[in-house]
Amino acid sequence: MNIATTAYIWSSPQLDALESLRFEQAFADLIQPCDSFSFDSGDAGSRSGRSNAADWIRAAYHDMATHNIADGTGGMDASIRFDEEQARPENAGDGFQNTLLAILARSNRYLSIADVLALGAVFAFDNWQTRTSLPLLGKGFTQAEMIGLVACGNTFGGVQHAPFPDIVSELNDPNNTQSVAHFDATSVQFDNKLATEYIFGTTQNPLVVGLNETTNSDKRIFASNGNATMRSFAQSPELFSSTCEELMALMIDTVPKGVQLTEVITPLSVKLSGLDLILAGDVLQFSGQVRVRKTAVPFWNITDDPARTVRLLWDDHIGGIHNATLRFTHVTSSSGGRNTATWYTFSPADDIPFLSLDPEAGITTMCFAVDDKLEDQGGVGFAMQDDVLFSSSSCFYADGNGGRWDIAVRKGVAPVRVYLEVQARDSVSRPIVLETNVSVPVSQGATNAIAPYAIRRVEVKGNFESFKTYNVGAEVGGVKATRVGQHSLSEFSPCV
Repeated sequence: MNIATTAYIWSSPQLDALESLRFEQAFADLIQPCDSFSFDSGDAGSRSGRSNAADWIRAAYHDMATHNIADGTGGMDASIRFDEEQARPENAGDGFQNTLLAILARSNRYLSIADVLALGAVFAFDNWQTRTSLPLLGKGFTQAEMIGLVACGNTFGGVQHAPFPDIVSELNDPNNTQSVAHFDATSVQFDNKLATEYIFGTTQNPLVVGLNETTNSDKRIFASNGNATMRSFAQSPELFSSTCEELMALMIDTVPKGVQLTEVITPLSVKLSGLDLILAGDVLQFSGQVRVRKTAVPFWNITDDPARTVRLLWDDHIGGIHNATLRFTHVTSSSGGRNTATWYTFSPADDIPFLSLDPEAGITTMCFAVDDKLEDQGGVGFAMQDDVLFSSSSCFYADGNGGRWDIAVRKGVAPVRVYLEVQARDSVSRPIVLETNVSVPVSQGATNAIAPYAIRRVEVKGNFESFKTYNVGAEVGGVKATRVGQHSLSEFSPCV
């Protein structure tokens, strides 16, 4: 989850998903502006005094805080979603449920709930460099790290009255309806104000100057090394910022024994997104987008120029070489504006959202030319599979109770198995994938759709079945893999 110096090679489904969420930050709009809170009453002028960013980081920390350095149990494992974890005295309040309601749906077959929980905290820190009150339990952190982790967390957020009435009284403030006693005077900004107020004796931090010394946990932690760490933070905003960045990485990398972390992920300079290849009558419809990063290293410095030329180059099965100029669509930014990207689409015109390929020729590999500079992943290119894919002859039943999937299999390919995939969740909310085999109907055999492809069919039935999103996968040559493209039956025509 941290930034490194080398990028992975596309395509890797898990790393693709992690890279996209980390650097495109799909749900970071929930923390923009930084005092956004999804569960405010909605009344005009009503503000709770809380923020999503503070909840997300508190949830991530409390999930990690069960880590036992001696036996390797606990850590960032998303166990905070369980009632038993939330029933712990230190886990009072509804911040964990609020966090899960906001981000759990972002988990999928490639992104675990723990991944999404960790990335939610990263987004909060990355966009506003924020955290909230975190009770430290000595999970292998040094004394200075413990102090730093609390100080970094408490630059944002505060203590809420409802779960902690012994610490915070009712404030009776219409702009702070949940009576949140903030840790410093700039509770929705990342800065070292928490440290300067503490050192200069002006702090209103309820965990420092509270009437109950038992609950003044920040006071005890900050003073545990004679205030040396807090004094250094007060003297140097730069030191405070860099320390917080390091400690955030340490926190989210604290995982149970046996959990395998990926290599550190860097954003790709050129990234494919939303690819789809579908057989539609006598053509292959190829659609998708490519993201080009402005700050790509070691690629090139890209300026925000919608007139830039981006070309897709591809090889086919019969020795042909093709190219198409991609159309600029939009510019995106993330990480508080530090990461900027331009997007281009495989669309020759506004009313034609795909490139039309000859099915006989198909496609084998791709590369890109950005202002005539070649991007081909160091010579390996971007491999494409056109052997097993959806057919637009798929259809849905008029009663909405399912339909028929038609899957096109390229002749000359001998898959051991072809199957549909649909995502579901198990009894503890983890994403799982259910598979349905696609076999040739005994009564009609393999029906030719067009010369290079044969059609396999499978019927699916059930309430809302036509609205579920499916992938198609195949096992060929001992390799089992999901093909590009996601579809629901509702996209196609009614069955006749």
